[in-house]
Amino acid sequence: MFNKTTSLCRALAVSAVLLSGFISQQASAHAHLKTETPAADAVLTASPTELSLGFSEGIEPNFSKITLKDASQKTMKTGKMTLAANDNTQAVLPLTDALAAGKYVVTWNVVSVDGHKTNGQYSFTVK
Repeated sequence: MFNKTTSLCRALAVSAVLLSGFISQQASAHAHLKTETPAADAVLTASPTELSLGFSEGIEPNFSKITLKDASQKTMKTGKMTLAANDNTQAVLPLTDALAAGKYVVTWNVVSVDGHKTNGQYSFTVK
């Protein structure tokens, strides 16, 4: 009886460790925003010429999108989002027109190279 109980406890402990490792591995398998330019909550003295977002893993540009809206929720005109040369974790969105003074919200929806979807938003201000 002691051996069966001990064996069962060991099997449950090993299963719990393996399961927690699997769950934490799955949780980290999403492309999370690591860097942004302009930075979140930045106050700029001049309009940026592009937005640059860096993610924790590679993203699929054909299934990912970055939008920029002003304080009145008007979508700003931009160029096509691309990936930085030789870096599939860095998305670049050129701005076709200079931004007027005001607050802007960047919204991103990306699909990582392993198929997971993530999204978020942040804001910055142009003086």
